[in-house]
Amino acid sequence: MINGGVLISQDLSCAGQVSSSVALPILGACGTRSTLLPTAILSTHTGFQGNTYLDLSSEMTKIVAHWQKINLNFDALYLGYLGQNALDFWLDKIEQIKRADQVVLIDPAMADHGKMYRGLDEEYVKKMRQLIPKATILTPNITEAAFLLGKDLTKVSLEKAQEFAKELAKRFSIPNVVITGISITKEKIGEVGVTDGKNWSLIQKKLSGSFFGTGDMFASAFLAAVLHGNNLEKSCSIAADFIRLAIMNTKQNPLFGPNYAAGLPWLLDEIEK
Repeated sequence: MINGGVLISQDLSCAGQVSSSVALPILGACGTRSTLLPTAILSTHTGFQGNTYLDLSSEMTKIVAHWQKINLNFDALYLGYLGQNALDFWLDKIEQIKRADQVVLIDPAMADHGKMYRGLDEEYVKKMRQLIPKATILTPNITEAAFLLGKDLTKVSLEKAQEFAKELAKRFSIPNVVITGISITKEKIGEVGVTDGKNWSLIQKKLSGSFFGTGDMFASAFLAAVLHGNNLEKSCSIAADFIRLAIMNTKQNPLFGPNYAAGLPWLLDEIEK
């Protein structure tokens, strides 16, 4: 058996610090060896207009077939933005790839600010509902949580998010649910979690600005902390502080995301305390 470390499956944007282009360096810097199963190649992330999109779902099948021949296995699975065809791939193949003792983090990157991402629809949500019961940890934002539950999101609050987290855990039999990016007030942002039936919540000061890739950076730092033995609440706190440090040290165009490299020395130190 060959240990491939963490299997990351999401898109690769050639420009813009999102998805695989941040997951690989963050998890790699934290000493977590990573293997990539790309779902698509984009010229840029979708925040730029007119980006190209090359679907890789047919190649994913060939890649996994080769891995099985060489007996490549993984300590954890990390699924992020998939797209229509790659979601079908994972629905078909996840039972062949996952093991009973694995951490399986699914970040259902499909919506934000009350609406679906470009190119995704209600059918995608229905299929994601079939995939997420395979997760040991689910990390939707508040909009994604609402879509997964088929709920209207008329009011955002920690209480509503906590209600959503409990319902997701119960309805889909997921032991750990973390809902991120909960805008509480103009000055505060938070996260809530359910861990084996126990509830918790965190609140941080909201920084100004809007940056692409923060969700991907959060999930990557969060998973790194979990894999270093931290509980979910502490891992969530570490990831939130990591994003804060990255934003505070950002001078680049927000389209390219926060300067996550500025927070890496702190992150490496923090996850091993």
